[in-house]
Amino acid sequence: MIIQLSKHITADQRDQLIAAITKLGYKANGVTTQVANYIVAIGKKEFDIRTLGNLPGIEDIHRVSDDYKLVSNKWKVNRTVIDLGDGVRIGDGSLAIMAGPCSIENEKQIQDTIDHLKQNGVRIMRGGVFKPRSSPYAFRGLGIEGLKLWYSLAKQSGIKIVTEVMQVSQIAEMVDYVDVFQVGARNTQNFNLLDELGKVDKPVMIKRGISGTIEELLYSAEYVFSAGNEKLMLCERGIRTYERASRNTFDINAIPILKEKTHLPVIADPSHGIGIREFVEPVALAAAVAGADGVIYETHQKPEEAFSDGQQTLDFAESARLINKLNKIQQLSFGN
Repeated sequence: MIIQLSKHITADQRDQLIAAITKLGYKANGVTTQVANYIVAIGKKEFDIRTLGNLPGIEDIHRVSDDYKLVSNKWKVNRTVIDLGDGVRIGDGSLAIMAGPCSIENEKQIQDTIDHLKQNGVRIMRGGVFKPRSSPYAFRGLGIEGLKLWYSLAKQSGIKIVTEVMQVSQIAEMVDYVDVFQVGARNTQNFNLLDELGKVDKPVMIKRGISGTIEELLYSAEYVFSAGNEKLMLCERGIRTYERASRNTFDINAIPILKEKTHLPVIADPSHGIGIREFVEPVALAAAVAGADGVIYETHQKPEEAFSDGQQTLDFAESARLINKLNKIQQLSFGN
């Protein structure tokens, strides 16, 4: 059960409400976010919801049977929209496109990518400055100084950036230089990190775990929401299966299922989903048709020279072609 509290609720009214919840055999959990104050009540006893709903200080009350209550679609009237400022929104019915290199490498690469995105009407750039790599000897990113340079150049051009945070200690030094924190597949169940991101007033995109289920992804989002951050989106990036013909198995089913289960925007990552450059485009288009709110993919001026993931990275010509096709799908889907 989710109870949204009135902005004008008094301390006595709150105490009265918690006492009533406890008397029913439910446990009351207070949640305060950037948007509102809630009480998430956990219990199984059947009762007439009006016994609580008529109490003073309540804005709204909903029964939610899902264990992941706050991210469930069963209580939100409208879907969540992420507003990055300057007219950049995710989840508002348009198709958000996020593109950029796997790794941020140098100033020229950043500026070349920004120029490419601007020429094609894309307002969000992805990239990594802290890179989780399977091999400890692979390039692991430029770190915070690379992030500051990237953010400065992007801001001058009106480009928003999304980048991965790997550990709790990085949040404070990164927070002023990111528009969206990304939680990578390896950290989807790093609950300490999720808790801390719940305390930050910045959007968070959570990628599905390498072998994670849809339910586990929703629980990860619940951690962030319950810690205070409603600015959330989910990303399907493929899962590890027995199949070896591609890097991962992109779960196209997850997109409509997530759209039905949650009010959060759903993003598709075809680059990691299939991991094969020539197949990124058809997977991206399929995800858009399946109802994704956005597509995030990798592009580099010269993928063969990229410091990481060149095998799944589009060159700028391929990227421009994909953007054009995604825009056409959006026009077909939404009649714009």
